[in-house]
Amino acid sequence: MQLTTSLLLLSASLASAHYTFPGLIFNGVTSADWTYVKMTTNHYSHGPVTDVTSTDMRCYKDPTAAIASTASVAAGSTVGFRVDSSISHPGPLQFYMAKVPSGKTAANFEGDGQVWFKIYQNSATITSSSISWPSGRYPSKESSLKNLANLLPGQTTVSITIPKCIPNGDYLLRVEHIALHSAGTSGGAQLYLACGQITVTGGGSKAGTPLVSFPGAYSASDPGLLINIYWPIPTSYTPPGPKVFTC
Repeated sequence: MQLTTSLLLLSASLASAHYTFPGLIFNGVTSADWTYVKMTTNHYSHGPVTDVTSTDMRCYKDPTAAIASTASVAAGSTVGFRVDSSISHPGPLQFYMAKVPSGKTAANFEGDGQVWFKIYQNSATITSSSISWPSGRYPSKESSLKNLANLLPGQTTVSITIPKCIPNGDYLLRVEHIALHSAGTSGGAQLYLACGQITVTGGGSKAGTPLVSFPGAYSASDPGLLINIYWPIPTSYTPPGPKVFTC
């Protein structure tokens, strides 16, 4: 009976731990929600994207939302997102950028086409008893069942350094957290994402590469998306998508 109750409590806790990235953090200030971030379809539900072939993979943008403003940020500066309420699922954090094509602005660009380059991915910590990530994690199912108080919330803010070498101009800055607690079956991975609108100043002349499109960059069968993180404990983990661009 105690085990059954613990399982139900764990399941409820995992199901309710959904999140969004509504506030852009730049110049040391956290903006009001959805001021510089394209409002996402899940701004009420906080639910994830689970179909990696969906156009929601670009920015998860609510087509009925008001147009967001665009923040001016310096190349080499730190830009981040506020998390509502915290990253509380295990899985990797990634950041992408897309240079806005000529004739468009960050406000009216949807992120379509082969325009995205990855600027960050965090690494998993693997031990004999668990796999975890610094952005957000739960202990293993076994330890969680023994002590539900040990369930740890993840980060409430996430940030990245804008590459110093990229050209000036408008960009979309895409944050993505992939929750893997239910990823043992195809389509079980949960993707939480959003796009900030920024204008980069003081940059260089090296364009981001390699470029990928969303949808298209990920497949539901990618080993970074289709994985049982609980048993047997994985011996390695490679997140989906291209390699990280460096200056």
